[in-house]
Amino acid sequence: MSFVSLFSGFAVNLLVALIIVRSIYYPANPNKNYVFTFLAFNTIIYFVMSFLTSAELSLGVGFGLFAIFSVLRYRTNTMSTREMTYLFTIIALPVMNSMLMRGDEWIILAAVNAVVIAVLFVLEREWGFHYESSQSIRYDRIELITPENRALLLDDLRTRTGLPVKRVAIGRLNFLNDTAELKLFYDEPDGQRWHQNGDLAAAEELADDDDD
Repeated sequence: MSFVSLFSGFAVNLLVALIIVRSIYYPANPNKNYVFTFLAFNTIIYFVMSFLTSAELSLGVGFGLFAIFSVLRYRTNTMSTREMTYLFTIIALPVMNSMLMRGDEWIILAAVNAVVIAVLFVLEREWGFHYESSQSIRYDRIELITPENRALLLDDLRTRTGLPVKRVAIGRLNFLNDTAELKLFYDEPDGQRWHQNGDLAAAEELADDDDD
């Protein structure tokens, strides 16, 4: 692979990664550690795969290295499903781009990357989907859990929690303490779910730093 081909492919690959991370992922979760991880992984894996293909090593070696990178775990809290999906996408991009660059498939390369960006953009904006969230609480007004008081129960939960509760599931009952474990279900505003996950992850990482 020539110098021009190598770094032109790197520029295209990094541009796609930046669009995904900066324009799609970052607005929903401005987490420094994940942004660093995504871009660092993307850059290193592109060059590794480019050198593997230029050295004409077996395809099994390349996918073996790809698998090793995919299962790496850092000394942090477990990644959420969303972050793991982004990480897998960022890892797969340089593998795909390096192979397409090797075959000078510029049109296919541009089309595939555009489709990946478009799909992530649509999914992140939650277009066409309606999500429901839940929260578990311990409730003290046990007299309202009966079926005939269901409307009063929902009104009380909406008032006390400030959440637009639309249904509730009753779990364990404790008649000694007059409490019940409830699971509340409510609709969240668009995009709020991602922000809450990001805030939770940031708080957990801050707690880990304090422990260290």
